[in-house]
Amino acid sequence: MLKRVDIENRELNTLDERAMKAVNTKGRALPEEKCEYRTEFVRDRDRIIHSKALRRLKHKTQVFLSPEGDHYRTRLTHTLEVSQVARTIARILNYNEDLTEAIALGHDLGHTPFGHNGEMVLNSIHPGGFKHNVQSLRVVELLETGQDRNGMNLTYEVKDGILNHTGDIDPITLEGQIVKISDRIAYVNHDMDDAIRSGVITMPDFPKWPIKILGETHSKRINNLIESLVISSERKDRITLDDEHGVALDEMRSFMFENVYNSENVKKAEDLNKVEVVITSLYNYYVEHPDKMPKIYHEIVKNEGTNVAVKDYIAGMTDRYALSAYSELFVPKAWK
Repeated sequence: MLKRVDIENRELNTLDERAMKAVNTKGRALPEEKCEYRTEFVRDRDRIIHSKALRRLKHKTQVFLSPEGDHYRTRLTHTLEVSQVARTIARILNYNEDLTEAIALGHDLGHTPFGHNGEMVLNSIHPGGFKHNVQSLRVVELLETGQDRNGMNLTYEVKDGILNHTGDIDPITLEGQIVKISDRIAYVNHDMDDAIRSGVITMPDFPKWPIKILGETHSKRINNLIESLVISSERKDRITLDDEHGVALDEMRSFMFENVYNSENVKKAEDLNKVEVVITSLYNYYVEHPDKMPKIYHEIVKNEGTNVAVKDYIAGMTDRYALSAYSELFVPKAWK
């Protein structure tokens, strides 16, 4: 039988010297008695897996609004694919796989309904703007409630990885850096797959040079990018792709933004208008009627103001919950 101290010692003896060991964590904001069998990073992973916030990602859009078919990615399946890529990289480089998985599973917990369209609308109407990585941190620090606490009380390293999985600041751990680049590897590739399936684009439409470097199939691209990453990052203090694969991935990402993410075939004006109407209407309604929100948000109103509480409430909604709330509030019953 392996107890926590045995696992911690095994990490110290077997993981790469650059890896973050659980015994060296900066700890939690609120001290807790340690688990006899699980390391601190395993406990963080378990808390995220069992959270309501993670379950809600099943019904949050990744790219395609109300897609017809069951095979398109959701925010949850994206999270699982990021976790798989990141864990594979961490295992090959002999870094802390538990820490890597915890960050990967938690990185998108703060995403709005309706994908980046929803984030764009909430960013435009909420004072101070909205960023999903900042909201993800807020979810794990405050909004996810349990029987004996608000927030998950995660370790410093996991929270840092969640906050800095996007943006100009790198995570403080190499495990966090692995998740940051795995996020890009995962979404560029699986969104290519979904775009082809949807008919928005065909394989011959993609730029030829990046395809030649990255690979012609989803599995080849993932494999080639992981191989590039581990070879370029071995025994280095920074996680990075080699120049050729890094440029190819950036070019493909730019192509996806121009031809898929911002494509009129994906972001139809009618659908975008609906997202804006739903989120804006809900936001304005709850600002005027904060008492109509669940009780957890009443305390946020007292401590941080109505707008912050409303932002938290709407960001936590799934696509279908937001549509249901809008219908209940604004659609006459005779029209339903």
